Amino acid sequence: MLASAATFSPLRLAPTRASARRSAAVITMRDRSKNRKPTQRGRYLSTEAIQAVQSLKRAALRGAPSAAAVPVEPKLRRLLKADMVAVFRELAAQGEALLALQVFEEIRKEHWYKPRLLLYVDIVTVLASKGLRSEVDKVCSYLKKEQLEPDTTGFNMLLKALLDAEFIQLTMDCFCLMKLWDSDPDRLTYRTLVKGLESLGEMDLSSDIKSEAQNDYGDYLDFPVEEEMVDTCTK
Repeated sequence: MLASAATFSPLRLAPTRASARRSAAVITMRDRSKNRKPTQRGRYLSTEAIQAVQSLKRAALRGAPSAAAVPVEPKLRRLLKADMVAVFRELAAQGEALLALQVFEEIRKEHWYKPRLLLYVDIVTVLASKGLRSEVDKVCSYLKKEQLEPDTTGFNMLLKALLDAEFIQLTMDCFCLMKLWDSDPDRLTYRTLVKGLESLGEMDLSSDIKSEAQNDYGDYLDFPVEEEMVDTCTK
C-alpha cells in the first residue's frame, strides 16, 4: 500500500510535467530574408551604396534649389566602381532624375570609366520621363563625344526612350550616331522608328526610314511580328 501511495504522490508527478514542457519547447529562428538589403539589377546594394543614396536624397531635401546644386557627398566619392554604378541605377529606378544625373557625371570623371551605352539609356530614360529637355540635350552632347562599341540593342532602347518623350531631333541624331559607330540597324530599329515617327505625325521622316529599311531588308511590311517580340524580350 505504501508503494502504491508513493507511485501517485504529487512529488513524483511534478518532474514529469516539467519534463513534458521541456520536450514540447520549440526553438525558432528569425527569417534572415527579412533583413536583406534593397536589390539593384541582380545584386545587393552594399551598406555604403545605401548610405550614399540616402545622403544624396537628404542633401536634396535640405533646400538646395536643384539637385544639380547638391554638393557631392564624400560617401559617393569613396565608393568602389560597382557601388557607384549601383547608386546611379538605384536613383534612376526611384525616379530621382537630377540626382541620378549628378552621379552619372561623377562616374564619367572616374579613372575606371568606360563608355557604356546602357548607362546612357538609363539616364536618358529617367530624364525624359520627367520632361527635362535641357538635361537630355546635355547628356546626348556627352554621348556624341564618346567612342562606343557597337551595340544595336542598346541603341534600340535609346531610340525608343527618346521617341516616347517626343524628342524627334535627338532621336534622329542618335540614329545617325548608331550607324556612325557601326551599330547596324536591325528590323526592330526600323519598326521602332517608323511607328514612333508616325505616331508623332512625322510622316516624311517615317517615309525616309521606310525607304532605308527596304534597301537593307527588302519589303519592310513583310517583317514578322514574332521576330520583333523576340528582340524585345532579349532587350
